[in-house]
Amino acid sequence: MDIQALQEMIRQLREGTLGEGEFLAGVRGASFLDLGEVKLDTHRALRQGFTEIVYCPGKSPEQLRVIANALVGTGEQVLFSKASGEDFAVIREILPAAVHHPKARIVATLPLGPLTIPGVTVISAGSSDVPVAEEAAVVAEHMGCRVTRLFDVGVAGIHRLLAHTGLLQASRAIVAVAGMEGALPTVVGGLVSCPVIAVPTSVGYGANLHGFAPLLTMLNSCALGVSVVNIDNGLGAGFSAAQIARQCHQAEKEGNAHEDHP
Repeated sequence: MDIQALQEMIRQLREGTLGEGEFLAGVRGASFLDLGEVKLDTHRALRQGFTEIVYCPGKSPEQLRVIANALVGTGEQVLFSKASGEDFAVIREILPAAVHHPKARIVATLPLGPLTIPGVTVISAGSSDVPVAEEAAVVAEHMGCRVTRLFDVGVAGIHRLLAHTGLLQASRAIVAVAGMEGALPTVVGGLVSCPVIAVPTSVGYGANLHGFAPLLTMLNSCALGVSVVNIDNGLGAGFSAAQIARQCHQAEKEGNAHEDHP
């Protein structure tokens, strides 16, 4: 159940076209859908501001079909993460409006809506980190954020990053994606006053240890305001950045409304 559906039920309750018992049953019954092996959380948007994101690896085509069928007619924006081309084909059979972002490995049940929330910047150290960075950017966009992408600006050529200091300092939340030794988020954290969400990637040579080396670098960052998500977790970083930007946007709207009506 999304916020609009709940608001409609509240309206019907106020008008008397929906009984109190029916209202309570509707709210309770919509908390999750029991689909057998899958339990789809239908209250996620009410609690966290966005619907459940479905992780595709390990799910069979039949499980994806069951989930897709449960979404038919709901009109909700649901994301499928780490989705392959084969996963997309299965989902699109049932949800023809679904959109595939192949570089980000994201399938969305609906195209992008209006991007009304400013302030999210996603940067990558190298071009090999772009798939993880793109995952973060696409997730934030589907949460309504305008995303500025700044790729291949790692510390090996730090002048490429410093040329965009003004952009970084105007951001409300920055996702910094890096493999190898993972130094980029610390540098960015020393330049800006907004939260920096660091994403280690599994990109790098042997001692990178499939992302463990940059993970430790980022956890040991001497720059304050840097938080760290798991290896290759662009989704988690993009979600967090969007939450920050949305909170800032809402606070700004409420502040403007208060000024208009003292």
